[in-house]
Amino acid sequence: MDLNPLSRVSETEWHLEPRGSMRVPGVLFADEPLLRGMDEKVLDQIANVATLPGIVKASFAMPDAHWGYGFPIGGVGAFDAEQGGVVSAGGVGFDISCGVRTMLTGLTREELDPIKPKLADALFHKVPAGVGSTGHVRLNPAQLDEMLAGGARWAVQQGYGVPDDLDRIENRGCMAGADPAQVSGHAKQRQEEEMGTLGSGNHYLEVQEVREIFDPKTAAAYGLREGGIVISIHCGSRGLGHQVATDYSKKMVSAAASYGIPLPDRELACAPIRSPVGEAYLGAMRAAINCALANRQILTHLVRQALNTVRKGLDAPLLYDVSHNTCRLENHVVDGRKSKLFVHRKGATCALGPGHPDVAPALRDVGQPVLIGGTMGTASYILAGTPESAGLAFASACHGAGRQMSRTQATKQWQGRQVIDELAGRGILIRTRSYRGVAEEAPGAYKDVSTVVEATHAAGLARKVAKLVPLVCVKG
Repeated sequence: MDLNPLSRVSETEWHLEPRGSMRVPGVLFADEPLLRGMDEKVLDQIANVATLPGIVKASFAMPDAHWGYGFPIGGVGAFDAEQGGVVSAGGVGFDISCGVRTMLTGLTREELDPIKPKLADALFHKVPAGVGSTGHVRLNPAQLDEMLAGGARWAVQQGYGVPDDLDRIENRGCMAGADPAQVSGHAKQRQEEEMGTLGSGNHYLEVQEVREIFDPKTAAAYGLREGGIVISIHCGSRGLGHQVATDYSKKMVSAAASYGIPLPDRELACAPIRSPVGEAYLGAMRAAINCALANRQILTHLVRQALNTVRKGLDAPLLYDVSHNTCRLENHVVDGRKSKLFVHRKGATCALGPGHPDVAPALRDVGQPVLIGGTMGTASYILAGTPESAGLAFASACHGAGRQMSRTQATKQWQGRQVIDELAGRGILIRTRSYRGVAEEAPGAYKDVSTVVEATHAAGLARKVAKLVPLVCVKG
């Protein structure tokens, strides 16, 4: 990326002053090497988002930002409904509520090593993964609507997990305002056989070791210790969420035109929040969030079952579950005024600081866990929200490493079998149904997640708590 259009505010904050039809500045959080490595289109997309009606404060990009559909992946924008604000399907993304869930096993590395291959096989056979994978949960139309309205709460009521799980999920496992009636029949049909499935692409199920602790007090509150074993799940709303995004992206093109909203990019199609299309999308998008939460809850149940086939008596409590493709109505202070804003986070994670009432009571003193996924050959991280994050980017942080190479480019450079063998040589067991999928997700196709996390920490968006390294990875 050419840095000439930017002004440097600090080592990790850069501003793009309003130009043309931009209503607010663009703000990028990254160190200089990360910024130079970003696609030029990221800057264009940040500027385009800044032109949308009702945007507040700035158009933001996180340290892992890269080019996406409409908004950059790693983009954050907040809109005020009372000031003519809009909602954009491109500002949420296609895998609505894709997120990370981390579970505590209570095992140590020494206890895991003798059973690691057996556990890898048990997880692979228990958890459906891959393109077109189907689960064992079959829902009739009435049950599907109940799931879309109830999210993880519905799943727990069906026996997938325990009530205590809900205390460790954003919004206690259910997004209010979901309207299953606004989800198309086609979207529902796509989900009929996909509940309790991992999917493909960058989704994974990973057994990880806590390799390093940076903040002992917060780590203790989270139940983390060096050498401890956790399991993380990364997936989203599957076919239903993708179809919701597809359906409403088309509707919003017409809606934007009818309301006289100029679009610098068709992929930024949007509708006024207080319009029929805007409200319908919010109802459908919230239903898709609940679908993702229910899906991860069912997967948690399957993981616990697999664990108990190799080690009896493990209950594997939930550390936390966070989403990173959402639009949520939140309270924020802007220019000294309390405002209700619709915060779009696309490839960005909510990072609430200590004392925030929406953080689980047991964790409120130290702040919300921020779960940062890596790749199957690199580290993942657990961070915590900071007191200053709300004033920086509406309490938002990065979500992962961020791609630096397309999937097509990756398959030209790596063979899936080669990647699996190289990782096995490092003690990382891969279980997959697709060698091509492994090649597409080769660690080298991503930015250095440690560099992204260091920039996030330095910027004050979230603070480092623990570093995790992969031991087993199930890929679609």
